Amino acid sequence: MRTGKDIDRNIAEATALIREAAAAGAAFIATPETTALMELGAKPLFANIVAEEDDRALRAFQTLASELGIHLLIGSLAVKVAENKAANRSFLLSPEGEIVARYDKVHMFDVDLGNGEAYRESKNYQAGEMSVVGDLPWGRLGMTVCYDLRFPHLYRQLAKAGAGYLSVPSAFTKPTGEAHWHVLLRARAIETGCFVFAPAQGGSHENGRETYGHSLIIDPWGEVLAEAGNDPCVILAEIDPARIDEARSRIPSLTHDRAIMAPENSLVHEQ
Repeated sequence: MRTGKDIDRNIAEATALIREAAAAGAAFIATPETTALMELGAKPLFANIVAEEDDRALRAFQTLASELGIHLLIGSLAVKVAENKAANRSFLLSPEGEIVARYDKVHMFDVDLGNGEAYRESKNYQAGEMSVVGDLPWGRLGMTVCYDLRFPHLYRQLAKAGAGYLSVPSAFTKPTGEAHWHVLLRARAIETGCFVFAPAQGGSHENGRETYGHSLIIDPWGEVLAEAGNDPCVILAEIDPARIDEARSRIPSLTHDRAIMAPENSLVHEQ
């Protein structure tokens, strides 16, 4: 997607893409991070977002999931949780339109990229505190969002909790995406023996941000099954759940964890 500042237009564009995917036979469909609104400034953000129970985008996507009879992951919506704080919340919806699981992004993107770009996600967003696994007919889905991708222990925890699939809806910046997007996503798939679904924002947005795009579907051996460019579109792949056990039997690293002592603090001796 290339989400902008108009929530109703964003809902309409997401709906059209979801319908296209469903018409092509998709039973599980995922959208990127910040599906309904791409807004960086605090004032316009909080002027447009509401609490989860009042969110018209969520209601629209629940109705759509029910109409199409699909499992739908809304990558994330900004939902108001306090007067000046939002949650970057991912939703897994059932074919009945019910919320199967919700996950609040744990890791906040607070960085200076060194080229004049700086982000302070924690200024407007409240970090989540729990990892989440949701149930699908084909197995369990470990839910994450964007910057979480850089914390491999989270994905190992999800895999050990039974996840065979990982969702990483994102809005990676262009510089970080060009440098790290593919290698990090393939690594998370290989480390856990999981399928990875990474729908992404792409292109130049109304708020001036430029995102990398390149939505990916990756199998448990690290093979890229489908990839987008940076224009809004649908990508599709056939998913064989047997590949999860196959990959994990070939490299059973999830069963080989050992407790390791931390290094002792170095002592500096004056000469």
